[in-house]
Amino acid sequence: MPHHAPPRLILASRSPRRRTLLVQAGFVHETLPPSVDDAALARPPGLPPAHWVAALAYFKAAAIALTLPDRSAALVLGADTVCVHGDAILGQPRDADHAAAMIRAMQSATHDVLTGVAVIDLAADTRLIFTDRAVVRVGEIGEDRILEYVRSDLWHGKAGAYNLDERIDAGWPIHCLGDPATVMGLPMRMLTPILSRRLVRPARPTQEVSP
Repeated sequence: MPHHAPPRLILASRSPRRRTLLVQAGFVHETLPPSVDDAALARPPGLPPAHWVAALAYFKAAAIALTLPDRSAALVLGADTVCVHGDAILGQPRDADHAAAMIRAMQSATHDVLTGVAVIDLAADTRLIFTDRAVVRVGEIGEDRILEYVRSDLWHGKAGAYNLDERIDAGWPIHCLGDPATVMGLPMRMLTPILSRRLVRPARPTQEVSP
């Protein structure tokens, strides 16, 4: 019987947190960041946030899938994460002032975190698109801690201006209902069996992530 190698798993993202989640789950992968600038895209009026974040994930995955010279044995994974506070979608902050405004708005309140995922299987000519939701409760942070955090530049590149594990470790009063990995950028509870069914074989888990 001929031996068929498992397809390449290609992460269409520049996020180090998504890379870490895949490595911790034991998935060998490559990283090819797309050129899609979702900050320049506007959500159509009336489109639910869950649909929008799923569309962005697909745009990113498709942007990479269309450029691959060997389209016969690749699995392309795209993702996008936003916070939804009230009627507002909070993506990555534009600058320090915007980051501070996001954190102030979310403290002493609950917000949703939505991560859209798109998996394009080029060998099977299929695509799977879904969204996972987690609920995050943030307590009173205080203006001094907000300003200290903003000066640290740790908000840069993070949806909603924060990273869940990082802020928990820092002692912020923040709690998650749902999959914490969804807040970090990939809903691994849902994604791990999906990738495994597509013959992306888990390697030995490691904590090491190359820069």
